Amino acid sequence: MKVYGIKNCDTVKKARKFLEEAGVAYEFHDYKKDGVDGDKLARFVGEFGWEAVLNKRGTTWRRLDEATQEGVTDAKSALEVMIDNPSVIKRPIVEGEAKNFIGFDAVAWEMALELGELK
Repeated sequence: MKVYGIKNCDTVKKARKFLEEAGVAYEFHDYKKDGVDGDKLARFVGEFGWEAVLNKRGTTWRRLDEATQEGVTDAKSALEVMIDNPSVIKRPIVEGEAKNFIGFDAVAWEMALELGELK
């Protein structure tokens, strides 16, 4: 399993702690340190939709200029902004053996663990 995110993100910290306490082995990919794989990000956008992968609630999005924000109208433009500004990518994204997950929800992840989907 691979967890994508940013090391200092509070939500990523909670997700990693959850996995560690559950004894789930994973590899961590830090967008800030390891970069963003555009093809992989495009696959996540294809699976979850660009509106789910692009985090418009965070401070990075709010700091972008108005023209950039208004220019995001489809998956292609969203991918360009996310690759240039990795902090606007919803975190974490988990690439699992059986299923992928976006965001951290302890209840959903607990259920996924019980179903064997989170591994």
